[in-house]
Amino acid sequence: MKKLSPKEEEILCYFWNHGAMFVKDLLELIDEPKPHYNTISTIIRTLEEKGYIGYNSFGNTHQYYAIVSESEYRNKSLNLVVDKYFGNSYKRVVSALIEEEKLSIEELQDLITQVKNQSKE
Repeated sequence: MKKLSPKEEEILCYFWNHGAMFVKDLLELIDEPKPHYNTISTIIRTLEEKGYIGYNSFGNTHQYYAIVSESEYRNKSLNLVVDKYFGNSYKRVVSALIEEEKLSIEELQDLITQVKNQSKE
């Protein structure tokens, strides 16, 4: 999975939240100051080249849609971070969260209970 710029990720979020759209539809959703139509079109084409966006042709125009789900993107992104910064060790991730007080003992116990319940199913 190719890394996205913050702007590419922002545009992809619109497709996750609103479904298939034409560039003009997307522009209506973006807050002021709105980027130029060509700027959005270029970002969408880049997302298409990176494999995140697909399209249906309608004459001379295209309706774009996300081909990577938000959960798939989130999971792959998490895996990349864990691999790059924690030596592919989720144990080290949890340990770091505890050390930085981002995860309490109670939350950790809830996670352990959740894992135990899933393995029973």
